[in-house]
Amino acid sequence: MKKLALFFLLAVTMNVQAQRITGCGFKVPPRSTFKSNFASVYEARDILNKMLDSVKWKENFSVREENGIRNAYATIIANRRWIIYDNDFLEDIDAYTKTKWSSISVLAHEMGHHYYNHVVSRTGSTPPKEIEADAFSGYVMHKLGANLNESVAAITAIATDYASNTHPAKKDRVAAITRGWNTANTEIAGNPGGNSGGSSGGNTGGNSGGNTGGNTGTNTGGNTGGTGTANLPPPTDPSWISLSMQSNKTETVLLSDDGKNYQAAEIKAGEPFVFLFEIYQYGWLKLPYYNGSRVYKLMHGKDYSILWNRRTNNWAVVEVPN
Repeated sequence: MKKLALFFLLAVTMNVQAQRITGCGFKVPPRSTFKSNFASVYEARDILNKMLDSVKWKENFSVREENGIRNAYATIIANRRWIIYDNDFLEDIDAYTKTKWSSISVLAHEMGHHYYNHVVSRTGSTPPKEIEADAFSGYVMHKLGANLNESVAAITAIATDYASNTHPAKKDRVAAITRGWNTANTEIAGNPGGNSGGSSGGNTGGNSGGNTGGNTGTNTGGNTGGTGTANLPPPTDPSWISLSMQSNKTETVLLSDDGKNYQAAEIKAGEPFVFLFEIYQYGWLKLPYYNGSRVYKLMHGKDYSILWNRRTNNWAVVEVPN
């Protein structure tokens, strides 16, 4: 009787493990001996760099391999953004779906969480956030050369069928990836006025404040954390900051969330730099000044222009009136 009970317990345990769901709503695939492109963090970083290049975005996160977690996720640790992944987990997804694009789409999904500033709120997963990250994944996958079937392979194979309070149903996630992929396809076809900038509800490159199900264009003109600009239309979300430089060449400024750690950001002539600070609803801008540097406080929901003062031969910051 004890042996039978033990066998039953093991069977239940194995079934629970087989049905384990990651934080982004993926069913963990079975182990495989298949080896993919993720032999080390350098391979993952190389692929993520190609994704960043595809959307002309400067990274605002670091990458870390953590074997044994059977997961990949975006997070913030000590006010620093991370994508953390299990090498075996990504390899098993590729083996399970029989395509190298599956693991790449998972990484693109996690990048989407950083791109749209999802992890800053620390409220965990929600269906709109997941839909938005899925659509970003589809958009990036097209940019990297994946076809639509390859782009949805991972979600089709390992997403949960039914929606929960944290994750959308599989069919909605496939639809979101498809919308993102189609948006990129429209742009490449030479019709940037198609889906790009349209209503959201899943369209990468749409405007903010879209339909239920999550907008996928909230960050479409700039980047989270003040790290650069994308090749999509600028966000219409009024909580974002727009920073412009009255110069005829690219200028470099320093931005900080906490007033201590500054990050260089390039502002191109005639192009606004649109961003959010990650920690607070405000942050700091540091500019060179005659006595070293001068620091300005920038608030979310405001637009600023950096002007050259010919009398003092220094830069000055002016808030743009609404």
